[in-house]
Amino acid sequence: MRRYALLALLMALFAPVVEARQITDMAGRQVEVPEHIGRVVGSVSPVTWMIYAIDPALLAAVNSVPSGADQEYLCQDLKNLPVIGGFGATRGGHQEALLALHPDVVVFWGWGQAAANRRQAQQLEALGIPVVFVELDRLEQYAEALRFLGDLLNRRERAEQLANYGDRALASVRTATADIPADQRVRVYYAEGMDGLSTEPQESFHAELIPLAGGINVHQGGLKHYSGRERLSMEQVLLYNPQVVLVQERAFFNVVQTDARWQKVRAIRDGRVCLIPDLPLNWFDRPPSFMRFLGLQWLAHRLYPQRFPLDLRAEPRRFYRLFLGLELGDEQLEQIWD
Repeated sequence: MRRYALLALLMALFAPVVEARQITDMAGRQVEVPEHIGRVVGSVSPVTWMIYAIDPALLAAVNSVPSGADQEYLCQDLKNLPVIGGFGATRGGHQEALLALHPDVVVFWGWGQAAANRRQAQQLEALGIPVVFVELDRLEQYAEALRFLGDLLNRRERAEQLANYGDRALASVRTATADIPADQRVRVYYAEGMDGLSTEPQESFHAELIPLAGGINVHQGGLKHYSGRERLSMEQVLLYNPQVVLVQERAFFNVVQTDARWQKVRAIRDGRVCLIPDLPLNWFDRPPSFMRFLGLQWLAHRLYPQRFPLDLRAEPRRFYRLFLGLELGDEQLEQIWD
């Protein structure tokens, strides 16, 4: 703590005088931030990707290194940014590395989730770095978070375009699936891990797209651990006998349709096994990101193709152009569906 106190004193003595403004963050906190913000750090990947969608040039660092396959779909300058890990209740980012970046503001997620988040935010604020909180617990909050960040970062018009897309996507899926009787809703199992025997319960934010798309998650209940990935037995999956299986890992997808044990599951017999697209980010989860706006529509179409028709070439092109500034070529589009 003495070291941090000394750093705070030195930063206060040598910090340039900048114009400031008062804002209210999404946790209801009053925060003073610079009038002009040019260097931003997100505490965890979901926050960083929100900032990226608004303006990748604002990022001072990333939390992890994008894979080689992802790079083709992302701004090339991203690979030159420092990698600092994450900051929060379940992360172990390096505070000194963060301080060396001299960010204008750090954006956290999860004010109410853990005391560790608040404690780390207070430490950074004591060092003269403004910290603001966004709420990203549910997809319904993403549009509001985009508008908040657009206001914070002086990118209001851009953020409004992205938020409007998200609002429309949610509304169109909700309208298409709202009147489906409970006994006609598709029963879905979300298969995580190399063996497909990890999953998320109905109330988990990790699997929230299933009920939002009008499906029923066969694994009911609430999230026992924030990180998720609850283990199940094969016997339990057989008892659930889902109509659709969503698959996170390609390695599992490649073997599940020929595995004798899984052949007893209705979804496998009926050929309703869906590998979740993940270029450049997963459309469903891990990390949860703005890609969920597209993933929600994709899932609603896979569950109810008659109720929610979707052009699986035109809509990804529209989405990638808007959110990623990328004109998808035919080869890239094929990679997404491969």
